[in-house]
Amino acid sequence: MAKMIDVAKLAGVSVATVSRVLAGSGKVSKNTKEKVERAMKELNYKPNKLARNLRKLESKTIVVVIPDISNPFFTDVIRGIQQVAQQHDYYVLLGDTGNDVKAELDFIDLIKERAADGVILVTARTSPEKILEIAQEVPLVVACEYIKGAHLSMVTIDNVSSSQKVVDHLVSLGHRRIGFISGPLNVIISRDRLKGYVSGLKKHGLEQDSSLIQEGDFTISSGFESANRLLDLAEPPTAVFASNDEMAIGTIKAIKNRGFQVPGDIAVVGFDDIQIATVIEPALTTVSQPKFEIGRCTMEILLELIQNPSTRQEHVVLPEHLVIRESCGYPLVR
Repeated sequence: MAKMIDVAKLAGVSVATVSRVLAGSGKVSKNTKEKVERAMKELNYKPNKLARNLRKLESKTIVVVIPDISNPFFTDVIRGIQQVAQQHDYYVLLGDTGNDVKAELDFIDLIKERAADGVILVTARTSPEKILEIAQEVPLVVACEYIKGAHLSMVTIDNVSSSQKVVDHLVSLGHRRIGFISGPLNVIISRDRLKGYVSGLKKHGLEQDSSLIQEGDFTISSGFESANRLLDLAEPPTAVFASNDEMAIGTIKAIKNRGFQVPGDIAVVGFDDIQIATVIEPALTTVSQPKFEIGRCTMEILLELIQNPSTRQEHVVLPEHLVIRESCGYPLVR
């Protein structure tokens, strides 16, 4: 296997010059650079990236921490991150915490040990105070949620207005008794979606009924269980808005198990627009998040923070839209 000294001998330059060419230094003439590159090609020389990164105190690796790898929402977000990372010769280390705060902090510790250059927290479970403390030490970007008023880089959608759009649509179809299944309320996106639901009811003069609000955990099973509690009410809802698509799928299963039709008897709306939303029967009306673009934008901001720590922190809010499909695309018939 060819070494750097072999390249230097063949090109007729010093080892230091070869090193500068590999580092992309502008202190090498075009002619010399071409000679070194020809020598590397002729010898099929492969630079030792690990050694080079250690000299520069870089790992060329970033850590992406997610709460639940089984949730398909995260797939496109990670793909967006990966695309930008590859374009800049970075590796992505994926950390699945299983919604465990300690596991999340363990992954972040990799950054402090220089095992990675930066971290992306996707719907973090760590406390806002801890996140802000960590962001003072390492390049960090939060994706899919935000910390209100924080001097921190974040990429999100507007979850409040998104939920209001869902209520607007259901009311336009004639629904007045609308059930809501939230995500875990210790997560800010869950609270924001609940806030949007409540403000949507107020906007249309509808009374808020606490029995119509159930708390889930973003899983299909919690959607199924929450929907059954709504169906057990003396006056069940005519529509159910679930805070993510997986809970909406669980809701549809619960409704069908009771012998009811979707949307004929009860309409259902989800949130996220994961791939299976178009496959289930009936196809799911849902809020479509720009998942891939969230990933891309987050990684681009992180790279800027890594390369220039003094970069201004920013909160980017990307657009979303309501996708109307068969699960509640038709007026309520009573």
